[in-house]
Amino acid sequence: MNKNEVTIENLASLVGGKVEGDGTLHISGFAPSESAGPGEITFLSTVKKAGQLSECKATAVLVPLGVEKVDNVTTVQVKDPYLAVAIIHSFFVAEPFKATGIHPRAHVGENCKIGKEISIGPLVVVGDDVQLGERVKIEPGVVIGDRVTIGDDVTLKANVTIYHESVIGSRVAIHSGTVVGSDGYGYSVNERGEHIKRPQVGIVQIDDDVEIGSNCCIDRAAYGVTWIKSGVKIDNLVQVAHNVVVGENSLLVAQVGLSGSTILGRNVVMGGQSATKGHIVLDDQVMVAGKSGVHNNQPKGARIGGSPAIPIRQWAKSCAVFAKLPELNSNVKINTKAIADLNDKANDEE
Repeated sequence: MNKNEVTIENLASLVGGKVEGDGTLHISGFAPSESAGPGEITFLSTVKKAGQLSECKATAVLVPLGVEKVDNVTTVQVKDPYLAVAIIHSFFVAEPFKATGIHPRAHVGENCKIGKEISIGPLVVVGDDVQLGERVKIEPGVVIGDRVTIGDDVTLKANVTIYHESVIGSRVAIHSGTVVGSDGYGYSVNERGEHIKRPQVGIVQIDDDVEIGSNCCIDRAAYGVTWIKSGVKIDNLVQVAHNVVVGENSLLVAQVGLSGSTILGRNVVMGGQSATKGHIVLDDQVMVAGKSGVHNNQPKGARIGGSPAIPIRQWAKSCAVFAKLPELNSNVKINTKAIADLNDKANDEE
């Protein structure tokens, strides 16, 4: 589809939408509703905002199902406007891969297998026996250790470090400063209280369609694999310890910490600054509220919060009580004194 000739009907077909109005009009890009103008498409998130349509200056508007047609406004009805926006906006901002080759100031080791379409920037270091797929973009300052395997359509932003023997799938993006495959945190203590390092001889495996934010740390396994499965999205400043398994399409928000051998099922969501103890399992579709500490196994679909984490409704009720503790404490003091006075009076009467 040519971006310069795309019509509203073309965009509707991308998102499974229904056009109300003139679908032959051309669209040149996406913009938020407050700034969208002629030639652009925007969106309304909910039916409640339908009153804003008459004031919208965009050529087309993505709207949820149930929004009635407004004169002189072309709409595209979709089941999920946020999803439709993500697809359409991604279509407009996507850039074709430009292979620039290997920069003369990059170092590539021996016995490497490198795709024909490649972009390796200055000051990149690629170790020995590395395999790079097609349309891989490696920005300046990236370090890739020996025997690393990387699939197709991968982007490594500036100053990413990939330790030896890590395996990265296709369509993976890793943002600046992230370290993949550093040693896991494992020590044994001798009789003098000294900490003796336990060798970390496993690997990290990152499957297809994963995106990892900036300054994350994903430790290699003590033995076996630390495994980030397909479709996982990891925010900035996340710690994934050795032998962790993160299930398909899970979301880890900023400053999440996963202790060693934690296993997450599919579509698990962990809010910002939440954490797990080691050697526990969070089954599919578990949701953990921000700042929570998870100390035990969680069944499929559990919604939990707090530290230690408990069912979310129980945690919400506990938070409401906690906010009233000063008042409750004052009442306890008053009632305690009143009871003491009654006891004193009863004793005097005797």
